[in-house]
Amino acid sequence: MADPKGFMTTPRQDWPRRPAGERVRDWDEVYVPGALLPIISEQADRCMDCGVPFCHEACPLGNLIPEWNDLVSREDWRAASDRLHATNNFPEFTGRLCPAPCEAGCVLAINQPAVTIKNVEVAIADRAWADGLTPPRPPDRLSGRTVAVIGSGPTGLAAAQQLTRAGHTVAVYEKDDRIGGLMRYGIPEFKMEKRHLEHRIEQMRAEGTKFRTSTTIGRDVMADDLRTRYDAVVIATGATEWRELHVPGRELTGIQQAMEYLPLANRVCEGDLERSPMSAAGKHVVIVGGGDTGADCLGTAIREGAASVTQLDIYAQPGAERDEDTDPWPTYPKIYRLSAAHEEARDLGTAPAADADARLFAASTLRFTGDESGHVRALHLIEVDEKRRPVEGTARALRADLVLLALGFSGPDRDDGLIEQLGLALEPRGTIARDADFATNVPGVFAAGDAARGQSLIVWAIAEGRAVAAAVDRALTGSSRLPAPIGPYDRPMSV
Repeated sequence: MADPKGFMTTPRQDWPRRPAGERVRDWDEVYVPGALLPIISEQADRCMDCGVPFCHEACPLGNLIPEWNDLVSREDWRAASDRLHATNNFPEFTGRLCPAPCEAGCVLAINQPAVTIKNVEVAIADRAWADGLTPPRPPDRLSGRTVAVIGSGPTGLAAAQQLTRAGHTVAVYEKDDRIGGLMRYGIPEFKMEKRHLEHRIEQMRAEGTKFRTSTTIGRDVMADDLRTRYDAVVIATGATEWRELHVPGRELTGIQQAMEYLPLANRVCEGDLERSPMSAAGKHVVIVGGGDTGADCLGTAIREGAASVTQLDIYAQPGAERDEDTDPWPTYPKIYRLSAAHEEARDLGTAPAADADARLFAASTLRFTGDESGHVRALHLIEVDEKRRPVEGTARALRADLVLLALGFSGPDRDDGLIEQLGLALEPRGTIARDADFATNVPGVFAAGDAARGQSLIVWAIAEGRAVAAAVDRALTGSSRLPAPIGPYDRPMSV
């Protein structure tokens, strides 16, 4: 503990964002380049080195947060990188994309602003890459066993890297033309520039992991053939079965799923397209769904030059402070948060009719209406109470030329035939069933990540990847030294 009084003398200071009017003119990350390192050592000094660090419990990866906070406060970047990578394969991803349940569990957060754990994490990761502290770690010898990993999101990549480093020959199969899953085509560039993803892919290639893109298991390669060719198969396809909105007018054109819209904008950033065919430019946009995917659509639509953007959230606007009765410390509280996209919408006034920033809270969609050509032109909504019951006299319409549905995901996509070809058992909610060892009902086939857990956070996805790798390694060799941070039935802290 470098400064035992740091938490009393140093106020919290976050990585500053670029001005909204500037950053919406490009697709670069929203933060001021180079502005984090000058402040991060003092911010790490705020860590209390408390006797029972609940940040460990709040993070499914079991990150050794007080240890690397202390090392950063002393500017020992090599040791800090070693401690961080001991529990997290991809801290540059989580440091940018995770909502930081670790900060909600910070002991300092009981009565003060939490330590900027997420900022410290990304500072270590970026400094490690800049200083060459993350070289490839190929295995000393090969086991002679082969593993196929289906899906290249954070779960699949984490599982593949762990198994490759354990000496197994691993091939990752991805249905898209580039590796990365939703991190590639679902996460906008302004939240995470894809160069960070490329760094890890090249590291994994150098370690020996093989990648097979544009290959859908169940269509291009039959599932049984894959199972025959490999000693083990890990299904990490994610939960990509999007939820629908069954209201009158849904058949109108101009109503798209968020994951139909976001990949096209990412392909523009990749250079595949000059302009997205679903571009929001000049359109009045309404986003249905108040989560992170909706916020990603919001930031994307603003950058594409939408005439207006409004986001609907069926829940009431949360308060600014934790409700100790419903969300006591150290659980992750439901509070009013201002993402970068919402800050942009507020500062630029993208939704004049919104309650706050671009959001209309406690709003439920009734129906859509369109023009004579069958294109959507309005979304009709009504306010709801805390039990989602309509409030009489509150119905109104919003102009809408483009509607984006961001309602979450229910389970793995079943259109490719993978589940049926293997004969995988499913849970009642549609996710892949598995036992305490991550094994499915099919011998040699394991399931991990959102495909089995259901829609979750990136830290849970990476933890699942690390844990399933340990299970596969144990099944192939009889024992494993790989860490298993979670079990398949573990869940976030709650009351």
